[in-house]
Amino acid sequence: MRGLQLSLDKGQKLRFERAFEVLESLSSKSNSDASVIVADDISVNNEDAILKGHGTAEMNDRLVATLCGVVERVNKLVYVRPLRARYKPEIGDIIIGRVIEVAPKRWKLEINFSQDAVLMLSSMNLPDGIQRRRTAVDELNMRSIFEENDVICAEVRGFQHDGCLHLQARSQKYGKLKRGQLLTIPPYLVKKRKQHFHHLDQYGIDLILGCNGFVWVGEHVEVRDDMTEDLSDKSEQQKVKSWNTMGDEEVQEAYTPPDTRQNICRSANAIRVLSTLGFTITVEIITEIVELSRSMDLDVHEMLGAEFYVIVAEKEAERRSLPTKRR
Repeated sequence: MRGLQLSLDKGQKLRFERAFEVLESLSSKSNSDASVIVADDISVNNEDAILKGHGTAEMNDRLVATLCGVVERVNKLVYVRPLRARYKPEIGDIIIGRVIEVAPKRWKLEINFSQDAVLMLSSMNLPDGIQRRRTAVDELNMRSIFEENDVICAEVRGFQHDGCLHLQARSQKYGKLKRGQLLTIPPYLVKKRKQHFHHLDQYGIDLILGCNGFVWVGEHVEVRDDMTEDLSDKSEQQKVKSWNTMGDEEVQEAYTPPDTRQNICRSANAIRVLSTLGFTITVEIITEIVELSRSMDLDVHEMLGAEFYVIVAEKEAERRSLPTKRR
């Protein structure tokens, strides 16, 4: 199967070669010894009591792969880790989801996982920022907080015995996302880092890289943590004033400047280009692609042309080859 000749165009060849580069780089790790495709033999060196794990099968006294990926070994266990797979959540992951149902005391979210995630009413801050027990009135007003099709940023809290995923949004940096674009990319292109929230000050936009493959590009919003304020010092007059000015603030928030809209679209198209080519999504590479499109005087829609794809692929290949040349 490795010698099979396929008729691919230039873009498909770039993606194909990139996939094998990732496979070879992964196979160089100490805990893996080979990259395999479907029906490839897996060498076990005549070891006894081998445990056949995920992605393997026994055929004619041979251990063969049933998936494309990297062979992993943990003591006697041998399994194949697929290069492309669905999102596997871990506690502490920053994820982005879309509300699909408002249920009693909880919201159900679609997060690109095999099951829907659950955000409990008790696992998030109330709009007034006061820490108190949730009442029946709060449950009746749940749709005023989140409703169907709202996009939400949250953190993975834990798992139930049935595999259900529970989320929490107890910080002001979590919550509803507005005035932006939601992009869906393969989850393996987003690497887990210390920081998934990015503010691109030069463009006036916020970028959130969700571990589940959902990426948000939107207008910058100042994060204010109500927990750090002394709520006892707030007077009733201030509260009344805030309610009176709420209508004017909503009118201002509904308007996004044209330059910011263009920056949002340009950054989103940069992510689409990188995702199509199979490159890892980082804020540095996104900024580099946006500046490249500006230097070429390309319109936003021209960034999705075939010529720009090839230019980005060549730039990325050149950038990755620089450390090797220096050595």
